[in-house]
Amino acid sequence: MVARVVFFGSPEFAIPSLSKLLHSYNVVGVVSQPDRPSGRGKILTAPPVKEYALSQGLPVLQPEKLREPGVVEKLLEWDADVYVVAAFGQIFRKTILALPRYGLINVHASLLPRWRGASPVQAAILNGDEVTGVTIMRIDEGIDTGDMLNQKEVRILEGETAGELATRLADVGAELLLTTLLGYLNGEVSCIPQPNDGATYAGMIKKEDAWLDFQQSLEINLRKIRAYSPWPVARVDLSGTVIQIHRAHGVPGEKKQPGYPYICNGSPAISVEGGLLILDQMQLPGKKMMEGKAYLAGNPGWGKKIN
Repeated sequence: MVARVVFFGSPEFAIPSLSKLLHSYNVVGVVSQPDRPSGRGKILTAPPVKEYALSQGLPVLQPEKLREPGVVEKLLEWDADVYVVAAFGQIFRKTILALPRYGLINVHASLLPRWRGASPVQAAILNGDEVTGVTIMRIDEGIDTGDMLNQKEVRILEGETAGELATRLADVGAELLLTTLLGYLNGEVSCIPQPNDGATYAGMIKKEDAWLDFQQSLEINLRKIRAYSPWPVARVDLSGTVIQIHRAHGVPGEKKQPGYPYICNGSPAISVEGGLLILDQMQLPGKKMMEGKAYLAGNPGWGKKIN
């Protein structure tokens, strides 16, 4: 008999895992976050997982909180053998954990116990990790503290943004989930207690985290730009104008006045501790993203030309 699965997930990261499950299991329902206002017009927008689930004819539940009336009743009605979770965004309490026979299996985008928490992909980039990966684990009452079933390492590429890395990890996680879940349900994959030694935590990201600091090193600022792409996008305030920086590269050099605009090799640049941030892709308030050189062509008074 094919196992019945309820899937919990919200962002794009979760879609490859749900897609893989649909080919091998009986997915009886999907739980996702509620629709949220999005964009400059604050248009109510569905989570990507909801849109994908509906396109596949799956029933979708969107509670603000899992403790809401009717949630447990609906889950009992779906009568699943196992719940699979990928970037859902809510904490599971005992009431939910006790429902499925085989528990809750999570696709987590780090090599646990490193980077437990809500933003493991961004944390790996911010801290200069060379390697990250995916862990398939059982969810318990803690935050990513449950037993591990399988892991796979993924090397972080030079210049890779959080969005790009998350896309790769989503595909790796989906493949790893499929092979691991089969063995787990058949009793062929054992649970490995997760050590606390070496555990680190990646908390929720806030918009204010994305402000760059000209007094910090060139390397740290470059990591922030990569980690906060595509959200909330790194930003600077130059003489009252907020500029979002989507992509940049660095030119090490002698110390210059921090936060001063320069022109370097035909591109806009900003001085930080240890060198220059060369703005490859940038965005001004109310404008579309543009190449740095294109911006400079229309704004020749940007700053001092140094080479």
